[in-house]
Amino acid sequence: MAILNGGVPAAGYTPAPLKQTLATNYIDFTSGGTGNTNGWAQQYLPDLMEEEAEVFGNRTISGFLAQVGAEEAMSADQVIWSEQGRLHLSYKKVELSASTTTGTLTFNADTTDADGKAATSDTNVVPHGIRAGDMILVSDADATVRGYVTSVDTSGTGTAYGKVIFERYDGTNIIASGSLTAGDVSVLVFGSEYAKGKEGRVGANAPQHLSRTNKPIILKDKYEISGSDAAQIGWVEISGEDGQNGYMWYLKAAGDTKSRFADYCEMAMLEAVDGPGTTSGGHRGGSITGTEGLFDALETRGNVANTMTAMSDYDELIHELDANGAIEENMMFMDRTTSLQLDDILAAQNSYGSGGTSYGVFNNSEDMALNLGFTGFRRGSYDFYKSDFKYLNDASTRGLINSTDTANAIRGILIPAGVSTVYDQGLGRNIKRPFLHVRYRASQMESRKMKSWTTGSVGALTSDLDAMEMHMLSERCLVTQGANNFVLFKGAA
Repeated sequence: MAILNGGVPAAGYTPAPLKQTLATNYIDFTSGGTGNTNGWAQQYLPDLMEEEAEVFGNRTISGFLAQVGAEEAMSADQVIWSEQGRLHLSYKKVELSASTTTGTLTFNADTTDADGKAATSDTNVVPHGIRAGDMILVSDADATVRGYVTSVDTSGTGTAYGKVIFERYDGTNIIASGSLTAGDVSVLVFGSEYAKGKEGRVGANAPQHLSRTNKPIILKDKYEISGSDAAQIGWVEISGEDGQNGYMWYLKAAGDTKSRFADYCEMAMLEAVDGPGTTSGGHRGGSITGTEGLFDALETRGNVANTMTAMSDYDELIHELDANGAIEENMMFMDRTTSLQLDDILAAQNSYGSGGTSYGVFNNSEDMALNLGFTGFRRGSYDFYKSDFKYLNDASTRGLINSTDTANAIRGILIPAGVSTVYDQGLGRNIKRPFLHVRYRASQMESRKMKSWTTGSVGALTSDLDAMEMHMLSERCLVTQGANNFVLFKGAA
């Protein structure tokens, strides 16, 4: 079914954020012309509907972060936290070479750990945690063998420094028909073995300190109206998301500006990126460096799922969750297309009724309307709760961008429920916090969470300016802890 005109208001209505009342804000009762009987000059009184029609419903999109996270004050230019690394030693893309029964594992520039972090390239530093005496699994696409590390070579230079020498437990050749082949392999340490009466380990493994940081940005906005317009009454009874009402149009304009700024504070936490910084080009000067928003954090440190059109896609997602924390309860916030696709997938799992319907589940029966709007399901050992994400659907926010660039569209987010335990550098101790929370700048003297003040000669007499200026400011950043447990749904639907 084609939707004509795309939901664009008919000619004569021009919704726009304006600083003052203009002719385009109102239905025109004053224009003349042949056949026009709506002018104020006519003798007949029109049926005047004073209340403004809320044709777009609740226009704000803020509230997502308050629903899934928390807010906390900070009193520094940056927030630093530490996250635990993996406990076990495993590596990918390790280069295997061998001469009969002796194998050599070289950690080159492409070698990473299980999380994709590159092996260290520091001079004279062993780029891994494998030690002599370890038992290891070595695998490629053809075979998996169990080996014993006889030594770790530290006599070479470059990538040759820290080579692992091992032998197979069964004493056969490392590279053979039906077994391993030379090239990239995966390696896992699963234990160690020593002979009777021998000395213990040479060297020790220290846990890796993984520190992350983010910095707040300052957001600002402003509304201005002249003293004359502030004292002018209108014929439209306005209403706004903040509860403002009356016949003063500036109340609506000021309220819309405040609501839009509140949305900006949330949208910036979702969309912002952390840049290298610049000393030129910043509005009114200064260095503009950005901050790490949620989407940026997940594309950098989290998981990205490109298609979610079949149950097999969610099964693959569960395998990824198994590899990253295995948090049982997860919340999914999706755009309309992805949400409907999930409804269809779940409905198909119980298609035993006439025409593929599902009676007897989710409180459905033949005598009632079929409910296929699924809000949650359990697969394997995981619970998933689904909700619509208005920011991704609204035609004036991400919905517009997603319709333009469908290949890179943001379709939804999976967020783990619960809290994470991290070491806070500022407090100097381990604390439990939600995986996602906003940090805003505040102290005993000043809170910059959501600050507003009025200047001018209207209301507050602070200057000789014959106008009212309402200023808004917030200084905040988003902390995304344990991004490896998040999933960003992205791509064509």
